[in-house]
Amino acid sequence: MQGHFDSGTALKVPGVELAGICDLYTGRLENAKETFGNTLFTTCNYKELLARKDIDAVIIATHDVWHARITLDALAAGKHVYCEKPMVYKISQGYPVIAAAKKAGKVLQVGSQRVSSIGYAKAKELLAAGEIGRLNMVNAVYDRQSSIGAWEYTIPSDADAITTDWERFVGVTAKMPFDAKKFFWWRAFKEVGTGVAGDLFIHLLSGTHFITNSRGPKSIYSTGQFSYWKDGRNMPDVMSGVMQYPDSSEHAAFQLTCRVNFISGTGGQEVIRLVGSEGVIDVIGNDIIVKHSLLPQAPCFGGYDSLFTFAKSMQEKMQTEYDAKWTPDQRKRMSKEDMVFKAPEGYSDHLDHLTNFFDSIRMGKPVVEDATFGFRAAAPGL
Repeated sequence: MQGHFDSGTALKVPGVELAGICDLYTGRLENAKETFGNTLFTTCNYKELLARKDIDAVIIATHDVWHARITLDALAAGKHVYCEKPMVYKISQGYPVIAAAKKAGKVLQVGSQRVSSIGYAKAKELLAAGEIGRLNMVNAVYDRQSSIGAWEYTIPSDADAITTDWERFVGVTAKMPFDAKKFFWWRAFKEVGTGVAGDLFIHLLSGTHFITNSRGPKSIYSTGQFSYWKDGRNMPDVMSGVMQYPDSSEHAAFQLTCRVNFISGTGGQEVIRLVGSEGVIDVIGNDIIVKHSLLPQAPCFGGYDSLFTFAKSMQEKMQTEYDAKWTPDQRKRMSKEDMVFKAPEGYSDHLDHLTNFFDSIRMGKPVVEDATFGFRAAAPGL
């Protein structure tokens, strides 16, 4: 599904040609020829694509469990790599992939397309400029309300161990008997996928890391539950995580809360809210909304303060001193104009992300999400 989306978008980049497609399910290879023509080279063995001299780059959009293996093989074969997130299935695979990319001298871009969004770039710019003061918290939500969104992908009626090349599929896992759900609903099973955190948390993590210039959290707490989709899965459909980020040269310490709900009554939403001392930036898809709330110049005094529990003479003395020091205007909340930034109609961060990948290959420009960035975004969710 994502591979189909990626290849279609890649072909919108001028000069890009599709040389072949690999998939284990025979029905998808048939669909590839129906979509791109009968002369298209198709195979169920990805190494046949890597052996071809006319292929410069590959898109890896497989089950999570295969990402690292194919990435390493592709880099060793001299191919540039666009690998869907999560970059790896296990934390232990991260450093070998980073090292292989450096050794090969090839471009490796990880497919979290939001980091190429002009909306995210605007949020990054405003945060760095102090638009909302000092960052102290990020609240990130990616909710869905659909069976497909919860990974109950359509299973074809001809699915069996032969049409899915099951023996090849379990080549990087423990041996398992054929299970159509594990093949087609793979995100819902830890044996082959990384679940909520490896899918949607990584969008929230990569976006937060890009906007805040963060390397990653120093501590993580998470909890999940099987709330609605009790369909045999062993990965939760509702999950929350709390991550603590340390002080750095870019920002003060802040807390990130991530939440995913696959049966959300909101109907679905994707929001990263950056909370600062003087306001919030809501990043909603490719758009942003900035709202401000500033303290007055004078410190707070009275109201719910313990002042009113003091003796009357003390209250009067302190009130007189406060009135002498601070003017009425200094006691008022300061104001700052709110902002709205909207991406142009029809804008695609996915196209920008793939364009960045091909520009990096052609002109040596740095990619937005290299192996190190991709690993730092993946690791907290694995």
